[in-house]
This record gives sequence, C-alpha cells and structure tokens, in this order.
Amino acid sequence: MKALFISNDSTIFDAASAVRARMRVYAATIGELHIVSAAGPAACEEHEGTLHLYPVQAWKLFRVSALAKRAHTLILKHNIEVVSAQDPFEHGLAALRAVRGTNAKLHIQVHTDFLSPWFVRSGNWRSPSVRMPFLNRWRRDVADSVLPQAHGIRVVSERIKASLIARYGAGIPEPSVIPIAVDLAVPELVRLPAHPAFTFALIAVGRLEPEKRIEDILAALKLVIGHYPMVGLFIVGEGRERGRLERMVRSLALEKHVIFLGERPDARGLMASAHAFIQASAYEGYGRTLIEAALAKVPIITTDVGIVGEVFKGYQDVLAVPVADPTALSLSIVGFIEDSAARLELPLHAEDTVRAHLAAQGNVAERIRDDLMCTAQKV
Repeated sequence: MKALFISNDSTIFDAASAVRARMRVYAATIGELHIVSAAGPAACEEHEGTLHLYPVQAWKLFRVSALAKRAHTLILKHNIEVVSAQDPFEHGLAALRAVRGTNAKLHIQVHTDFLSPWFVRSGNWRSPSVRMPFLNRWRRDVADSVLPQAHGIRVVSERIKASLIARYGAGIPEPSVIPIAVDLAVPELVRLPAHPAFTFALIAVGRLEPEKRIEDILAALKLVIGHYPMVGLFIVGEGRERGRLERMVRSLALEKHVIFLGERPDARGLMASAHAFIQASAYEGYGRTLIEAALAKVPIITTDVGIVGEVFKGYQDVLAVPVADPTALSLSIVGFIEDSAARLELPLHAEDTVRAHLAAQGNVAERIRDDLMCTAQKV
C-alpha cells in the first residue's frame, strides 16, 4: 500500500537517527512510505528504496498550510491511500486539509495524553509552578475538531484510548492500541561521571520541557539531602527549560548535587549505572524511558502517567506517586535508600513485566501496517 506520514520529528532527516531506522522498517513493511516534516534549511529531499522524505521549510505561523499543501500534492502525484498525522494538533490539522478533495483516508496518531488535566495545568500548592505552553488549550480544541473526522485512530496506551472514548464516545472510530516499538537489546553499562559530593546517584532522562516537571525532582532532592547528603542527580537531555532548571538549582543551593549531562546517545547505558531512575512527568502517552529503565534493571520512581497501572504496578514493579508532589517523590527516594531489598527486587519484577509486555505486542511495524490498511478500506 501507499501511505504518507505527516511527522513532527525532523530527526528523520538524520540518516543515523533511531527515528530514521524505525521509518526504514515501516517503509519496508507498509510497501511505500512518504514522509513530510518541517525541517531546517539543511534538510534535503531523500529517497531510500520505498522510503521517501520531504522537508518543509516554513515559519511556524505558516507551517500547517505548508505541510498541508506539500502533502496534498504528494497524495495526488503518488495515489496515496492513507495519510497518517503524528498528532491530532497542528499535524492532524495539516493532514485533514491535505486529504480534502482526494480519495486518501485520514489516520491520526495520538502519542500524548492531551486529555489529562495536566496538559494545561501548571501546578498546585504542593509543587513548583511550571509554565505550560499556552498553545496546549488551542491544541485540545483542534483535536476536538480533527479526531471526529478521522477514518482511523492509533493510540499508544489504554489510558489514552479510555480518555478518548470518555470524551468522544461513538463520535470517533474505536482507537487501535499499538505501542511504541522499543529495542529489547540491553546496551553495555556506561559509567556515570564520578562525583565526590554524592555516592547515591539518581538519573532523569528526557527532554527538558515543561511537561517533564524536572522542577519537582529538584524540589524533592532539596527535601532529601538534609538527611541524606550523599544523594545526587544526573539529568540527561536538552530542551527549552534547561536555563530555568539551572537557575532553580542555584536558588536551591543544589550545585554540588545536580549535574546536567546534556543530550547523550548512550543514555540507556548510563541508566544502568545509576542507583535509581526518576521521572516526574505531568503526563505521558506511553513512557518509553520507563521501558528502557526497566530493561536496564534500574529501580524506578515515577509519577502515575502513561503505562503506569497498565503495564507497571506500583510497589510491585515501580514506586509510583501522584503528579506534582515533590514530597511523595522524596519519600520514594528515601525508600530506595533505606530499603535495599526493594531496590533489588523491584527492578527484577519490572524487567520481567516489560519483557512479557513487549512479547505480547508482536511485530509493531506489521500492526501499524494492518491498522493503516484497515483505515484505507473504510468508506
């Protein structure tokens, strides 16, 4: 079949990226895959066998129109059967406009739990305030318009499927739950940088964006080090919040307890050498880093988001806490410090749980192809 993706990930134009590798597999499985994505001026149109990549350079204000126009041209030129947008927001709107006046069917992917109250909420009395993007309210309104017009919808977790059904009921096609593909191979352990100020190392991995609520981890760390000064935090990742987080580290006098490592291709290897992985996300669609942390056999502290409750069970696989609750995070950190049995047993349960979960998912690329084919056949 012939499919077109409207992507929100410009790393597909990096031939060595993990996303590009995944798209090669999808293209080989689907038959013919065209991908349109916004990208910088250095990106070029590329063709690799059945995978075809088209960069779109446009200002943000005009990006939806530019993506829609390019996609519409490709639909007509290549007789595209189904157009799949990587989100129900800007890219979903572009896909909706692109299929108009064609025979292509509209397929929407939902990777984000955008119906979580935390998608627009900045904090509460227990936590630091985090400025969420103003556009998130508009994005929710766009999704309300786009999803009821879709011929097919793919979500990455049962949590998202339940939220969509609760909001839209029979007004949308029943979503297919197809998770994100995760490499089962466990990378070699990579040692964290030695640091004399702490000997119990926490690690946080992810984009430094508002929804990750790294602020809550810093607030929790401040509560812990008064009693356990040997605790420190490594933060792996980059994003718009880095400057703000660095200022917060200084204001809390945590300079000796927090190290920013930036973007690291060996993040999974670094996880394996930490004493615990910690995540404080306000919401997640799936939670791939949780899967990776479990495969790395590191104890996990996480907020109740994504596949927590669906795949991971609290106090059996992970320590799960409410969103925006630094005190609860701090108690979980102390729990792993003081309870060596939990620190050893929970990762064993979590790894077994993840391997069983991934085995049950089968071939994700083939499931995506089948979902697209089903969408293409709808009237």
